[in-house]
Amino acid sequence: MSVVMETWLPRHRFDVDEYHRMKELGILKPSDEVELLEGWIVDSTDRIADEGGAIDSRESKAMDAVPDSWIPFHRFTVEEYYRMAEIGLFAADARVELIEGEIIDMTPIGPRHCGIVDWLARQFQMRLGERSIVRTQGVVRLGAYGEPQPDLALLPLREHFYQEAHPVGSDTFLVVEVSDSSLQKDQMVKVPLYAHYRVPEVWVVDLMNDRLYRYRSPVAGDYSSVSSTDDPGTTEITALPGLTIDLSKLFGR
Repeated sequence: MSVVMETWLPRHRFDVDEYHRMKELGILKPSDEVELLEGWIVDSTDRIADEGGAIDSRESKAMDAVPDSWIPFHRFTVEEYYRMAEIGLFAADARVELIEGEIIDMTPIGPRHCGIVDWLARQFQMRLGERSIVRTQGVVRLGAYGEPQPDLALLPLREHFYQEAHPVGSDTFLVVEVSDSSLQKDQMVKVPLYAHYRVPEVWVVDLMNDRLYRYRSPVAGDYSSVSSTDDPGTTEITALPGLTIDLSKLFGR
């Protein structure tokens, strides 16, 4: 299989040693029939031909907008992803997330990005009190092939604080992505993923243009209500009736 793989989605790459280690330890099984191309693990054309010429279907529309989504990148389950971390295939400081079975590199967090996350977390904590857990840059489990790490997630209060299992989409009140260079990925890949797994509301804070996007009411893998503003003020959270957040200073104006 010879292709030119150019995309704006930063898939994680592996070297030859890492690839063979995955095979030796059973993360990649003989039945997987994969090959390593330019650092990406791809299902072989022979396997695809044996299965009638179709690549594995994905659960959501998350990858539909990605130009090279026609390439059969090998998909890892959450359990395989954890095993890869256990054996040291990711650096200790690696920032990666699992989206529809594909391991995606996350962009470094700059000072403004970090400051906005901290500011929002404080606003939520002051307003929500005991009504919700404010999870900062933690995991939300989305099916067998997904564990994105949104910048913020508001979750129902649980006595064990989700120590037994990560929250799933239906556990969330709100997910927030703070975006600078990751805006395209957040809007075109992660928002459809959240919609498919029925996250009730998503905010994308666009730091490139100082604009807040709100996605609400997931229906059939899309959000039926989408709005944006460059002058956010008092803002409601759909899943928490009666609760509002003052976002007038979100962009430091």
